[in-house]
Amino acid sequence: MGYNIKSELKLSIKSVPESQKDIIVQLMQFYLYDFTAYLRIDVTEKGTFPAYPDLYQYWTSGEQKLPFLIWRQDIPVGFALVDRMSSNREADYYMAEFFVLRPYRYNGVGTWAAHELFGRFNGRWKVTQMSTNRPAQSFWRKVIGSYTNGEYREQTHPVRGNISQFFNT
Repeated sequence: MGYNIKSELKLSIKSVPESQKDIIVQLMQFYLYDFTAYLRIDVTEKGTFPAYPDLYQYWTSGEQKLPFLIWRQDIPVGFALVDRMSSNREADYYMAEFFVLRPYRYNGVGTWAAHELFGRFNGRWKVTQMSTNRPAQSFWRKVIGSYTNGEYREQTHPVRGNISQFFNT
């Protein structure tokens, strides 16, 4: 019997009702802080990072934008923002944002959460990383590669240089 990260750490991933959106707003501060390694993001005069653009749409767009929290027992340890790409020729779903708090990285939490989301939404997926974010590129290649048994394609944006993986679930 193999190691089961979900039962060992008591993980779950749940859709976020509007009444819990402030949890994502708070976790977004850590996410944006992590991004300062790759982008210039200054804090506001209040010492916080600016609000994530159009985050409210995840609760007002019907089923087009899907917010999720990753939980360890009753503690939120990350989030995912998934977009349904209804008019996009290249994908049905787009992993807009994905974040796991540092203490929960490198032990399978992110892999488990990503695989869980891929399994919930059958179709064509797109996941993109910034050209300078090598750790994210490595993570997603490993996660998508293990989920698809290496059956995915990768593309580099001709202008921005960002890396995207495309695959089917």
